Amino acid sequence: MNLVMFDMDGTLIDTGSLIAEHMATTFVGAGLAAPGPEQVRRIIGLSLPQAMLALLGSQDIEFANKLADEYRQHYRASLVSAEGREGLFPGAREALDELHGRTGMLLGIATGKGLNGVHRLTQLHGIAEHFVTLQTPDHNPSKPHPGMMLRAMEETGADKSQTLIVGDTTFDIEMGKAAGTKTIGVSWGYHNPDELLRAGADIIVRDYADLPAAIDTILGA
Repeated sequence: MNLVMFDMDGTLIDTGSLIAEHMATTFVGAGLAAPGPEQVRRIIGLSLPQAMLALLGSQDIEFANKLADEYRQHYRASLVSAEGREGLFPGAREALDELHGRTGMLLGIATGKGLNGVHRLTQLHGIAEHFVTLQTPDHNPSKPHPGMMLRAMEETGADKSQTLIVGDTTFDIEMGKAAGTKTIGVSWGYHNPDELLRAGADIIVRDYADLPAAIDTILGA
């Protein structure tokens, strides 16, 4: 049984500009300088409290949690006006449909996004039934800790030799490596391909059309 885990933001869903806007609003509302879009891109994929700590350059977890709560409120309040700004990357649906239709292959999600957001977006795009396991910071440590991958394998019975993570950040690659799984980096997300390779990505995919073949190569399907 093969298990293919997907990151969400920057891998499946293009939310970079929306996240950057809400981070800026959150920081300004707290009397802080707004982080720039590139700073925000660097922390997408972490759990919200860990992302806030990174942007703050601080270990004040109480303040980070407060900012995380403020961010969530801004994001939820914008959902109507944000319509159309949380789209799937080109080719993602087709690749998911193909992989979902394969015998002996399971799909899952490992993301820094909260579980409510995962449910909302997978239902919005009609892909909820594609995934048999959803791993989020609601019940796991933040990436790059391997907990999300380990829990997904435990839930599905998949062996690490037949499991991989598809992601756009070094956090995804480091998580997969720490869990002993295979890793695929994608070029269209928030960390550049050279960084993903240095983090240990087994392969870089530059178009969703190439993903199924890359999975076959890595997992020996």
